[in-house]
Amino acid sequence: MLTILGFTMIATFLVLIMMKKMSPIAALVLIPALFCVFVGQGAQLGDYVIEGVGKLAPTAAMLMFAIVYFGVMIDVGLFDPIVRGILRFCKADPVRVVVGTAVLAAIVSLDGDGSTTFMITVSAMYPLYKRLGMSLVVMTGVAATANGVMNTLPWGGPTARAATALKLDAADIFVPMIPALGVGLLFVFVLAYVLGRRERKRIGYLTLDDILETETETVLVKAGGGGGGGTERPAAAGVSGAGPKATEGADASHAGGFQGLDPNRPTLRPGLYWFNAGLTVALLAAMILELLPIPVLFLLGAALALTVNYPKMADQKARIASHAENVLNVAGMVFAAAVFTGVLTGTGMVKHMADWLVGAIPEGMGPHMALVTGVLSLPLTYFMSNDGFYFGVLPVLAEAGAAHGVSSLEIARASLVGQALHMSSPLVPAVYVLVGMAKVEFGDHTRFTVKWAALTSLVVLAAGILFGIV
Repeated sequence: MLTILGFTMIATFLVLIMMKKMSPIAALVLIPALFCVFVGQGAQLGDYVIEGVGKLAPTAAMLMFAIVYFGVMIDVGLFDPIVRGILRFCKADPVRVVVGTAVLAAIVSLDGDGSTTFMITVSAMYPLYKRLGMSLVVMTGVAATANGVMNTLPWGGPTARAATALKLDAADIFVPMIPALGVGLLFVFVLAYVLGRRERKRIGYLTLDDILETETETVLVKAGGGGGGGTERPAAAGVSGAGPKATEGADASHAGGFQGLDPNRPTLRPGLYWFNAGLTVALLAAMILELLPIPVLFLLGAALALTVNYPKMADQKARIASHAENVLNVAGMVFAAAVFTGVLTGTGMVKHMADWLVGAIPEGMGPHMALVTGVLSLPLTYFMSNDGFYFGVLPVLAEAGAAHGVSSLEIARASLVGQALHMSSPLVPAVYVLVGMAKVEFGDHTRFTVKWAALTSLVVLAAGILFGIV
């Protein structure tokens, strides 16, 4: 019964948010509360929620101060050279823009933290997508999938969890998986190229000459004359072959334009560039070396960045206020997700769902448990937290594999393939940073991304089997 209710609860949540019948925060809170009553454990709802909030509170704190820290770094201009380099490569070609999004997300993902990856990627690419009238879900989908593949780095989380759960060395799990993960990342770049071609076909081939460097105002002129019945089009440096959607997107996005790259914005601190660069490198190094808990590192980093860059109290308050909306949205979403995970875990739904899935594996599949683990990692890491999967389900799968002569290393490697899909799970706090900063509905992101992310995961699995890794 708990198994059925668990799957029903998840399905109800996904359907309602994808159909936009409820906001993600409301759905994350009300649906699990209702199902908690259904299973006859309504009296324990408070305990489950408090336990879930307690577990996710460090994550919420990390995201809050990470948003402030990287928001300040964007304000002071730390990432402007990177942004300009990527945008010079992209110019106004939708294909280059989407491929550039994938490349940037993959590079920044080397820090092992999805939230920072999404903050930097969206800050860099959002103005260009808006100016060209491109689909923002393409940006969020490509960024999330690229980050999902890179999330398997030993300091990214899943590999360390697999190593801990099965008492293995993280290097023994990750290093042999590099060829398969490389194929997965290459597939993401190919996917980005295909999606870019689709965007180019939709909006036309744009030839805005060096759009980054030409910061001139777009002049709107009326085409068709007469009583104002004509259509508006940009009269700035030539848009050739662009259809109505392209000009509409360019006009509509003019208000946003390239404000994030304004070389004269008052928040810039060029004299402190190397201090900010050094502080960021030191912060990322401390994260990788685990010198302090990540929430503490970002708390200290944000406080130091604000104090040095903006010594005046009024300026510090202004910077915090400018990022308050993102902080509130993300923190609220994390605590709402704590209700969902708290009820799933507290009522025993997660355990029953995992046991049912493991028990449903046919006996004849025993010698192929690595393949089974890889396939199961897609839905399980999407519907469960990484902790729940790696510490709750993976040991059971490893035991089943051992009984048929399949090594724990093969099982551990196979368990990583679902991460491309996992990064778009509603239980991953970082994804709310992504969709929030990109101003994309979570349901729209889910509808677009899940199929491509699942395909990427299957490509990684197929490459792993082909190379004899799993």
